[in-house]
Amino acid sequence: MTHDVTITVDTTALRHNVRVLRAAVAPAAVMAVVKANAYGHGAVECARVFVDAGVDWLGVADLTEAVALRRAGVEAPVLAWLHAPGEDFVEAAALGITPAVSSVDQLEAAVAAGVRAVHLAIDTGLSRNGAVESEWPELFDRAAAHAATVPVEGLMSHVSNASAEEDGLQMARFARASRMLDERGVRPPLLHLAASAAALDYAGARATMVRFGLASYGLSPHPDRTSADLGLRPAMTLTAPVTTVKRIPAGEGVSYGYLFRPERDTSIAIVPVGYADGVDRAASERASVTIGRRTYRVRGRIAMNALVIDVGDDPVEVGDEVVLFGDPALGRRSAADWAEAIDGITYEVVACLAAGLDRRYTA
Repeated sequence: MTHDVTITVDTTALRHNVRVLRAAVAPAAVMAVVKANAYGHGAVECARVFVDAGVDWLGVADLTEAVALRRAGVEAPVLAWLHAPGEDFVEAAALGITPAVSSVDQLEAAVAAGVRAVHLAIDTGLSRNGAVESEWPELFDRAAAHAATVPVEGLMSHVSNASAEEDGLQMARFARASRMLDERGVRPPLLHLAASAAALDYAGARATMVRFGLASYGLSPHPDRTSADLGLRPAMTLTAPVTTVKRIPAGEGVSYGYLFRPERDTSIAIVPVGYADGVDRAASERASVTIGRRTYRVRGRIAMNALVIDVGDDPVEVGDEVVLFGDPALGRRSAADWAEAIDGITYEVVACLAAGLDRRYTA
């Protein structure tokens, strides 16, 4: 039950962000990553906006996400890079989805399914997805053998954002892998290892394409740089109505565990959003929200479907709109503020929002 909890996504902001990011990395091509339900913003709707705004590719984690885009009528190039053991690429081939393969087994399965092209995913130091360096020769040899029927359209990796020195080593490994492919007569036009942070930090990491995830939605991938610092506009606003206002005396306990007892008589407002909606319980007693132009602290323990704010003596009424976070340029708390409140990262704040919440799109 969402009680009119609403995620509003400003599509004008999404388009603005595409323009800013394109200009920042030109002449590299741009992929907008819409995995994890477009970082909580709604994958199909955001994909349509990004394509209309001129991105070259869409990126998703797995084939399930890619198939959902195709079934919704999204026809732009789509890359999926995480595959289960024994993955069947037949549907991907039929729908024109491009897989990034990280092993010989995945490559052979994709070729057997009749995909139109592949990207090769390699591990250059993140120690996550992708073939490790000892596996490159065999993978590259097999890719070269199949290149006449299933061309290698791209080579991809991912920068760890550990330090400038470590990231530089990863860029060097990526360049070495590209040379190894070239020695086998395979020259993929799309070379991509930079996501939002690396693409904005290192010109040398941009190669021929960059993958923008968080930045596409107007959120900074850097804890020490705001969206405004990067010229981006946060697209998401999370709101919910006040459902109850009650007066409580000084010392009265509020919510589970009585983390909060007011020092004076005060009014509290109940907001029907909680951790079942993806609002992290760790923000209890730490996060703030806005009503109009006023800011109020979240008080007591955030519950499954509700949180409490202390509104003092202000004339807050049932039905008033509470903004949990949005664009700070409009006087709202930001997703970064909530990330700080949970000792987390902005990615968590938006991507963990429940898929069942109402999402509305404004121009």
